[in-house]
Amino acid sequence: MRQALPKYLCFGVFLVAVLAQSGYSQNALTWPEVRDRFEKANPSLRAGQIGIDESRAQEVTAYLRPNPNMTLASDGIQIAPNQGVWQPLAGATFSPAISYLHERQHKRELRRESAQGTTKIAVSSQSDLERTLLFTLRGAFVQTLQQKAVRDLAKENLVYYDHVLDVNRERYKAGAIALVDLDRLELQRVTYESDLQTAEVNLRTAKIQLLAMLNDRTPVEQFDVTGPFDFSRQIPSLDEVRQAAIDSRPDLRAALEAIDKANTEYRLAVANGSTDPTLSTWYTHNASFNNPFAKEVIGASVSIPLRIFDRNQGEKLRTKLDIDRSQKLMLATRAQVFSDVDSAHTTVTSTVILLQPYRDRYLQQATRVRDTIAFSYEHGAASLLDFLNAQAQYRSVQVAYLNLVGAYLNAANQLNEAVGREVIP
Repeated sequence: MRQALPKYLCFGVFLVAVLAQSGYSQNALTWPEVRDRFEKANPSLRAGQIGIDESRAQEVTAYLRPNPNMTLASDGIQIAPNQGVWQPLAGATFSPAISYLHERQHKRELRRESAQGTTKIAVSSQSDLERTLLFTLRGAFVQTLQQKAVRDLAKENLVYYDHVLDVNRERYKAGAIALVDLDRLELQRVTYESDLQTAEVNLRTAKIQLLAMLNDRTPVEQFDVTGPFDFSRQIPSLDEVRQAAIDSRPDLRAALEAIDKANTEYRLAVANGSTDPTLSTWYTHNASFNNPFAKEVIGASVSIPLRIFDRNQGEKLRTKLDIDRSQKLMLATRAQVFSDVDSAHTTVTSTVILLQPYRDRYLQQATRVRDTIAFSYEHGAASLLDFLNAQAQYRSVQVAYLNLVGAYLNAANQLNEAVGREVIP
């Protein structure tokens, strides 16, 4: 039993390790998965949705009818004794009355239409908030992918350089190179170590920013994203993205809805300038003291305010001016939409033009030059300076290419934000 105990103990430790790894590991998230988590968990978006629900509640309030009024009046109460007996309510009559304010010219319907216009603007504003937040989220996602690519490149460069160092250490032992050349090669390794450490820090920082936007408390070490870190030569035409922006931009839609709401507010102001009568009716038991047969009396009245001085002139003028103001703001928003789209489209096109020669020539040339010079140096046909320059050029070209790909993805993200939907996945 004593000899079997270590085996069971080892098996238990192994089982705990496997369960811990399966419980805490997390698959890398794609962009659609990151976006879905963001839409469900981001506090700003959830708060905006509550604001929309509040606006819908205001629609109910706006469409409520006026409450009727009920009045109970009394008459015939004695203020002196009758034949020496104090009976103040003996001859009193009570008259209940009900009155109701009748709103004319569809005031209630116009109030509801105005409240519905406010809800539409709130929905469009929420979509615009989501558009801007998704731009920031996609930027953090692209930054994470870029830093992963830079880190992988730094690891690859370090592994390659370590192989070169191993070869040159053997050459030094064989007397093919001097100690000072080997020392210079050893010192150059710190550059690649620094690149790797910087890339690790930048990657961790990008993940932290992404987790903050997702309102996620997952440890950074257990969080990862994945996706294509590349560019596409296919770019929609400027006319296509302009038309898509006109159809999709939520801020432009909100500006158009503001014009409709301003027109509704003007119609409501005109309606509020009209006269609303108050209809009343009452009932009295034995109310006519001159007619002994008139014991049950029903009466009615109509109260009509005289709109001589106040006909809501100020609100009529203000709401009419607000229509023109909303139209001017819509034109300004439309111009801003075209400016955003044109600028983003130009940036994407320019970045693709820069990326194409890298993909077609520069990357292969940098790899070929590095490998050729390294082979020549190992066989004594190239100097140490040539070897170091070739290594630096390869590293510079690769990093520049990754930065350009990141710039392309950020420009595509900016174009998607300018349009209001994804035109470049």
